[in-house]
Amino acid sequence: MGVQNIQRCSRCIYDETVPLIKFNEDGLCNYCEIHDNLCAQYPDGEAGERALKSLVAKIKQSAKGKKYDCIVGVSGGCDSSYLIVRLVELGLKPLAVHFDNTWNSEIATQNIYKVLDSLNVDLETYVVNNKEFDDILKSFMLAGTNHVNAATDIGLASVMYSAAAKHGLKYIIEGHSFRTEGIAPLNWAYMDGRYITSIHDKFGSVPRKTFPNMSLSQFIYWTAVKGIKRVRPLYNMSYPKEQVKEMLARKYGWEWYGGHHLENRFVAFAHQYIFPKRWNYDLRYLGHAALCRSGQLTQDEALKLLEQDVVCPQEFIDLVKKRMNWTDEEFDRVMSLPKKTWTDFPTYKKHFEILRPLFSVLVKAGRVPESFYMKFCFKNQLGEKE
Repeated sequence: MGVQNIQRCSRCIYDETVPLIKFNEDGLCNYCEIHDNLCAQYPDGEAGERALKSLVAKIKQSAKGKKYDCIVGVSGGCDSSYLIVRLVELGLKPLAVHFDNTWNSEIATQNIYKVLDSLNVDLETYVVNNKEFDDILKSFMLAGTNHVNAATDIGLASVMYSAAAKHGLKYIIEGHSFRTEGIAPLNWAYMDGRYITSIHDKFGSVPRKTFPNMSLSQFIYWTAVKGIKRVRPLYNMSYPKEQVKEMLARKYGWEWYGGHHLENRFVAFAHQYIFPKRWNYDLRYLGHAALCRSGQLTQDEALKLLEQDVVCPQEFIDLVKKRMNWTDEEFDRVMSLPKKTWTDFPTYKKHFEILRPLFSVLVKAGRVPESFYMKFCFKNQLGEKE
């Protein structure tokens, strides 16, 4: 991404190296246009507060007489911590759910307990077998693919759906904000249950017994049959991230862990080593571009932040080598394997495209995030007319 003399968006920091990017006559990129469309659909401010109150009323109505009224995934990060605080302030009774892939940082674990204990919110944690999960991560690296965090994302989604079904709840609350996290091209963040199975079956050696994978039939059952909805209240919330971090630290003793998604040690390794060194992706672009679009950073400020080198702590690199049982030479060999992407392995992508009419209905019913529909259900991966 450090190439000179390439076209850059007139508003954010995305440039022509970003997959599927297009620029209009004013130099604005299509990702900014997607952002603006989402802003129109999900306003913040007073209109956002009205939308939030309406959503809260629906959630309460759906769980009358139950101990909990919704499921919220927590990681110890800023987004999910702020979300749980706001939900309690809005009068909801969330059950926090955490997928422990055994790579949590100590700071993240402490953040979870500090916030939830202060709010008297119950927590259910699903812990995967560490050797089994390490073997899945190892298989993705041996496959040469860039989507090494897919299993963590699928595991969390599956655990949240399972918890909602177990407790008879209709709402899963997700802590994603397009205003602060941005819009990731599919080629940077592909995931589905078949993708995980196909790679692990080919490159893994430890049987999957505890990993909560998600098949297409499970996904359709939870969404279309059980009617479980996934909603993102942060879309309607004013979310000044730096102020939120200060508030969480002051009120709850929450600690910053250094960067977006860096609360997990393997995810941090992927973001700070695999993506920039092996793939020449700087995933800081996602969040910084989002903050540009939402007016929290200027373009110059964001670009200046990106001038700082991405540095992966040596302790994370050493931990990966230790848990994968690799020597320095073996690690270097794996990091030099031929590059592959999701298109080189069996996935559900074609199924998602075929089932687009169904997912269109599920999006309108609030049971599937619009971002999934836009990126997974169209051949061009951005929801544009083909």
